[in-house]
Amino acid sequence: MRQLRSSTIIGTGMFLPEKRLTNFDLEKMVDTSDEWIVTRSGIRERRIVEPHQKLSDIALPAAQMALRNSGVAPEKINAVILATFTADRPISATACVLQHKLGCVNAAAMDIEVACSGFVYATAIAHQFVATGAMDYVLVIGADILSKVLDFTDRNTCVLFGDGAGAVVVGPATRDGEGIFDTYLGADGSGSEHIKIPAGGSELPTSAETVAKRLHYVQINGKEVFKFSTRIVGDMIEKVLTRNQLTLDDVALIIPHQANIRIIESAANRFNCPMDKFFTNLDKYGNTVAGTIPICLHEALEQKRIKPGDLVLLVGFGGGLTYGLVALRWGSYQLPAAV
Repeated sequence: MRQLRSSTIIGTGMFLPEKRLTNFDLEKMVDTSDEWIVTRSGIRERRIVEPHQKLSDIALPAAQMALRNSGVAPEKINAVILATFTADRPISATACVLQHKLGCVNAAAMDIEVACSGFVYATAIAHQFVATGAMDYVLVIGADILSKVLDFTDRNTCVLFGDGAGAVVVGPATRDGEGIFDTYLGADGSGSEHIKIPAGGSELPTSAETVAKRLHYVQINGKEVFKFSTRIVGDMIEKVLTRNQLTLDDVALIIPHQANIRIIESAANRFNCPMDKFFTNLDKYGNTVAGTIPICLHEALEQKRIKPGDLVLLVGFGGGLTYGLVALRWGSYQLPAAV
């Protein structure tokens, strides 16, 4: 039998489209205002792909950067896991497209669809592969292109999201005490109707009627999602810290899903801790769904918010309704000076 070992993040990368869509741009498109959006979400602008760009076009450079920064050759990657719900096509998995384009010729490839919790779920899966010794290196990508599934006549949804991609390489830890030491995944399927795209699946196949009724766009029950999110973020953090005999004082940085600044503020208030304990960038990018946490992680390293030995929590929550947390003691990986 293989012995369990520690796994950790040994490379990060990100990619954002160049085009910016500001709140003032949205004022010209839908009945909204910069003040309304900022007050309710904290978002000021977001990135949007060009019409010809597909998911693999933004996921690829993020993955290439993570591989380059990790120093792991593509042929040494054992699996490519892509978290997304806006894949290039319903079939085949976009992870297979990326596996080919990256040259990860010895890697298994899979997409997982858990919406905003996707990157945390995928990282937890990668951790299991590496920790058990079944694999040595796993490339995890979180990416979504929401601009292609948003109804830009619906101010309740179109103002919240943006496009973006982030990636990490998970590999064996080289020092005792470093790496991922806990994962916590869950779901409340009773809330699956609260975030959905009604048509396009086997329940409601694409037809002229579904297109005419605009059923291929994201629909959100904002009130219920907000209620769930403000509760579950604190619950997860509390549960993981308690079972590891830790307190929030032991945590250097929390990287939460970037859905709404009020959700993050609610968690900070619950634990009576300063907001700078939480990393945020949603004012610049909005909610990039599975892309939010790896983008934040890469930027946190750019800003030198994470140093070796720091305890970091990655916290995801969203459609499904799903939730998850990855807790790790940061290793020696830092961004190369040229990045």
